[in-house]
Amino acid sequence: MGLVDDDAAARFAADGLVAVADGLIDPAMIEPLQARFEALFAGDFETGTPPDEVNWQQQTGDPSLTRQICNAWKADRTVASAVLAPEVGEALARLGGWSGARLIQDNVLWKPPGGRPLGFHRDNAYSRWFTPVDMLTCWIALDDVTAESGAMELVRGSHRWPPSFEPEVEFHGPADYRCPVAGSEDDIVAVEVAAGGGSFHHGWTWHGSGPNRTRSHRRALVIHAAPVEARFDPAHLDEGMGPVYHRYRPPGDDTMPDKHFPIIWASCHRGRHRG
Repeated sequence: MGLVDDDAAARFAADGLVAVADGLIDPAMIEPLQARFEALFAGDFETGTPPDEVNWQQQTGDPSLTRQICNAWKADRTVASAVLAPEVGEALARLGGWSGARLIQDNVLWKPPGGRPLGFHRDNAYSRWFTPVDMLTCWIALDDVTAESGAMELVRGSHRWPPSFEPEVEFHGPADYRCPVAGSEDDIVAVEVAAGGGSFHHGWTWHGSGPNRTRSHRRALVIHAAPVEARFDPAHLDEGMGPVYHRYRPPGDDTMPDKHFPIIWASCHRGRHRG
């Protein structure tokens, strides 16, 4: 059956999201991952390879902001073993109707006590640099999450709203984090789960998270994937996150190298990464 059953897949198709109470990660992995978060945000990159984006470091980061690193799997073996788990890849492929899932990016997110919100946005809006623009996300809680601690919030059905690229949204610590979806409050779903639970959402689903009003930390591991056939789009390499990632494009070739965008799961097991 895997991580998602037929009922979950039907709800995902209708709503652009589905919450999962538990089982997205081996419970024995949670404490080791929390420890590796400490190391990563202190600048300790176990493999010697830095992540692609480091948006917060212990020595210089604003303590009120949510801490974020992108593609920590390249820097840390424990994170890689979770991000590249084929079970998650298979679930993403099933929900997307894909023959396989290719990792585009991971995020390690840490909202400390008192941490400010993350503004509502759509992941696909920053993804025009590859084609097809068809991304799905798995969000995994590494702490028990409540609305008070800044749970992930998603707007049910917003994946069916008209697509738009590069929206003018404030991501880190906006005064009104729900501003882009004002008027849709009745359709907002908060993902309140125990550690090890989380959610899947469509790349066009609007989502964000509120401030952490508790004394507890709220850490999460996020996996963004695209169909296994995804390729660089040379017409849009300078849009969205393209300037960060098109340096991995082989000269004269639009293929996404497995070394940098590994195949997490494929129906024929071709190139499946073993972290």
